[in-house]
Amino acid sequence: MYNKLLNKETSLSLIGLGYVGLPIALEFAKKIKVVGFDIKPDRVSLMKKGIDPSNELSPEDFKNTDILFTSDPQDLKMASFHIIAVPTPTNIYNLPDLTPVLKASETVGKILKKGDYVVYESTVYPGCTEEDCVPVLERFSGLRCGTDFKVGFSPERINPGDKDHTLTKIVKVTSGCDAESAENIARVYELIIEAGVHRASSIKVAESAKIIENTQRDINIAFMNELSIIFNRLGVNTYEVLEAAGTKWNFLKFYPGLVGGHCIGVDPYYLSYKAKALGYHPHMIDSGRFTNDSMGRYIGKTTVKKIIASGKNPTHSRVLVMGITFKENVTDIRNSKVVDVIRELTDFSVSVDVIDPGASAHEVKEEYGLELKEKPAGKYDAIILAVSHKEYLGLGEEFFNPLLNSDGIIIDVKGTLRGKIKKHIYWSL
Repeated sequence: MYNKLLNKETSLSLIGLGYVGLPIALEFAKKIKVVGFDIKPDRVSLMKKGIDPSNELSPEDFKNTDILFTSDPQDLKMASFHIIAVPTPTNIYNLPDLTPVLKASETVGKILKKGDYVVYESTVYPGCTEEDCVPVLERFSGLRCGTDFKVGFSPERINPGDKDHTLTKIVKVTSGCDAESAENIARVYELIIEAGVHRASSIKVAESAKIIENTQRDINIAFMNELSIIFNRLGVNTYEVLEAAGTKWNFLKFYPGLVGGHCIGVDPYYLSYKAKALGYHPHMIDSGRFTNDSMGRYIGKTTVKKIIASGKNPTHSRVLVMGITFKENVTDIRNSKVVDVIRELTDFSVSVDVIDPGASAHEVKEEYGLELKEKPAGKYDAIILAVSHKEYLGLGEEFFNPLLNSDGIIIDVKGTLRGKIKKHIYWSL
């Protein structure tokens, strides 16, 4: 398989060209032939023009690549090594929604040939690849895994918005259904991964390694968020406490904040689901999720309390929310916990304006039913700096002065403005 790909006797396919799949496809396309598949023709049309719909890559990244972008599943027949990198979200009950990954498995199963490889990058609970996905591949292909085709798992580790820890610079964890596939899959990824490849002993180990990466971060951030609630009642600034504690060499530097997006805010639910299916209730994981899922409402409620404390009626108050993406310096609004802040404010009949330098107004309207303003309009009783985009980092009090009414309040979620606000009421996590 490795030699066939290297000699361009066959192609590698990438199913799902989002913020994970597209960078992988383009990196491989610098070395071997690639078929890039996405179910959305409008996204495919943009990529054919050298435009990344996720706004993570530049037109330069598309140059000198041997890639066919397509939304026709029949084009996948040209490939023998298939990588599935589709989203794995949760449903409204915070249970795993395997629909995208199972549909992708069905698509690949229909064109699967003897000797083909299928590698999953989508984050799933341990056991999902072999117990849920492989049966779909077998059913639609009529082939047997291990005998007719090989399967592996190599979890994605891309960090959206991070220009330092890019795909090729992050160690890649790989695995296969047997020793032969494990080695071949590792060698294929070594074509593009400069940081090297870690060969996991099994698919289940690779799945588990990925899911605990984000669960660990979620639990640590939840601890910071809980501390921020405690320190707020003590009248102590959380960031000053963390700054002092961080002077010890082995103190882990996590910070409070809103935990959304499609990784840290989702993956722990997958592990929790699997644990409960095995008869164990994961108290710490669930507690961390509850804490982090509650922070948006907590910030909104705190803002309302401060408006009331300043002698104003919330129902007659206006609040500006700066930033609606799930994290700084990205355009992605999926599972943004800023929306929880906004909903808490509107539940108190507060009038809310929302701005963001990168988010799409159309997507915000479609996803959340909210109007995204181009710029602030008029005076506000409170301003919430919800996302610390680079465009907001250099802002000082002179920016906020013309926008705030008397006794104006600044809510600084990430502590970006700490030490800069003197004339207004200031609060941060």
